[in-house]
Amino acid sequence: MTIRRILVASVFLCAAVACAAFAASPARAGDTIRVGAIFSATGPASFLGEPEKNTVQMAVERINEQGGVLGKKLEVVIYDDETDVNKCVLALDKLARMEHVVAVLGPTVSGNTLAVAPKISRYHIPMISCASSEKIVTPVNPWVFKVAPSDRYAALRILEHIKAAGGGKVAILTVSNGYGQSGRAVLKEQVPTVGLELVADEIYGPTDTDMTAQLTKIKGASPDAIVCWGTNPGPAVVARNRVQLGIATPLYMSHGVASKKFIELAGTAAEGILLPAGRLIVADQVAADHPQKPVVTTYRDLYEKRFGSAVSTFGGHGWDAVYLLAKAIEQAGSDDPKAIRDALEKVTGLVGTAGTFNMSAKDHNGLDQSAFVMIRIENGDWKIIGD
Repeated sequence: MTIRRILVASVFLCAAVACAAFAASPARAGDTIRVGAIFSATGPASFLGEPEKNTVQMAVERINEQGGVLGKKLEVVIYDDETDVNKCVLALDKLARMEHVVAVLGPTVSGNTLAVAPKISRYHIPMISCASSEKIVTPVNPWVFKVAPSDRYAALRILEHIKAAGGGKVAILTVSNGYGQSGRAVLKEQVPTVGLELVADEIYGPTDTDMTAQLTKIKGASPDAIVCWGTNPGPAVVARNRVQLGIATPLYMSHGVASKKFIELAGTAAEGILLPAGRLIVADQVAADHPQKPVVTTYRDLYEKRFGSAVSTFGGHGWDAVYLLAKAIEQAGSDDPKAIRDALEKVTGLVGTAGTFNMSAKDHNGLDQSAFVMIRIENGDWKIIGD
């Protein structure tokens, strides 16, 4: 064979290999749109991540049964980060480099989300987090969005309720992780703004099993209300220790405990505790003419029938993330990551389990204080006390 023929044959061989590689690319192969997801299905935050994982799988199946998006089926590749930040980073690398996904749903917790946010920007893949820290979207990262309402609005709901009840002095007890640090910063900023006085500022570790020392200090400060900011199991320990110490001061929890798991862990010590939460966990109490009513009841009925357990706010975040992504792909008319990112900033009027999303280039969460209602735990269940 002549040198010329060898070169021509090599060119055709390289072209064939390139075409085969492109055709095999899972991101845009055939009639599917490949989406990645990272949830804490196991580990300390599994009570958050497992319902998110279950919900995403269910929502994707539902969308596919109804015809998919742009005539294509959604395919979701889910990794469990085990509530470990390093495993979360590795999972993102695999989704971007090996699975070639067009978008990522999750992570579950704020710390893991903040850890992977810089990388998602370098990969130029949009991410829709299910975590709540406002640091996730403030300042705006062009490639990072979230569906959980921000801490700021939950804190405002709590502090305004304390003020309306005649309270003046507030004590806070926050967990020393990303979620707790964000909440603590917002609370310290807003307490004086609302016209209240911060008289105690205590912190506990994510794995602490006794908070009597912190609560004893708080009791000595004689606050009119105590605000605990964290996710299970810490808040349940706080609830039980409060009862053991005979503290009658009203106790407020953050939206991080909006799951029946908290009531199970706290037992009778949960009675009377107040918190801000989305309308999903009180679906039957939502007014019939409220725009969220059909969304929260539909999701609740589908989830409880399929998985045999009560819905939680966190599973709802998984539902909202899938439908927000589907809406963006439809509006973009494309499954190109850049086109999806651009479209996400233009999604408005999308009613989800957390509220009505109105995204913009300056707001990558799209929710406001109306996403929360005030709830009191009564007889082992949730009761709306203020919309």
